[in-house]
Amino acid sequence: MKYKRILLKLSGEALMGEKSYGIDPNRLQQYTQEIRKVKDMGVEIAIVIGGGNIFRGVQAEKSGIDRVQGDYMGMLATLINAMALQSALEQGGMYTRLMSGIKIESVCEPFIRRRAIRHLEKGRIVIFGAGIGNPYFTTDSTASLRAIEVEAEVVLKGTRVDGVYTADPEKDPTATKYQTISFQEVYEKNLSVMDMTAFTLCQENNLPIIVFDMNKDGNLSKLVQGEKIGTLITS
Repeated sequence: MKYKRILLKLSGEALMGEKSYGIDPNRLQQYTQEIRKVKDMGVEIAIVIGGGNIFRGVQAEKSGIDRVQGDYMGMLATLINAMALQSALEQGGMYTRLMSGIKIESVCEPFIRRRAIRHLEKGRIVIFGAGIGNPYFTTDSTASLRAIEVEAEVVLKGTRVDGVYTADPEKDPTATKYQTISFQEVYEKNLSVMDMTAFTLCQENNLPIIVFDMNKDGNLSKLVQGEKIGTLITS
């Protein structure tokens, strides 16, 4: 096994599947099955999921909502997705814990680093919701920070594209994929991987990132076993 403890970052938009908003139950079920395969291998799994399928704080200002207020609304959106994923995973026979960056004791535990690590050691899947609990930080930043805090070996960023390209492959048919690229090269080429805060956190803590297509069956399992899937970003 290549990785013993991972942090899986999923986008909220990915949960929409074929829908224009909200949660597609088929996509949720697919993710549950993929995560189950990895769990059965004995891998310790932490998950951060975005909320863009419900609400994005960055877009709030355009509709006249204060940026800070919008960011807190976005955090609540991530909790809705986290609760949906938690329910799906538990229906699939897995033990989970949902930990939140803001206090909502009726729904989930507050984030406490040592407790999160203990949950992982006991084989529970830990889902981190509500970002880091502060405005102006994205769920990418949450993924990087929580991965460092729980001593994950890698951040696996599941997207709808199969890696990092020289340009946007959905817009430029001549774009070519990188198999491996350094943090410095991503900076120099101004490639879109994560926001700069999240990216810098990973670079400064020597935490590798793998960008891969989460929607392709088996990709997650292959990754944790060391197969070259997606794009590896490392020092």
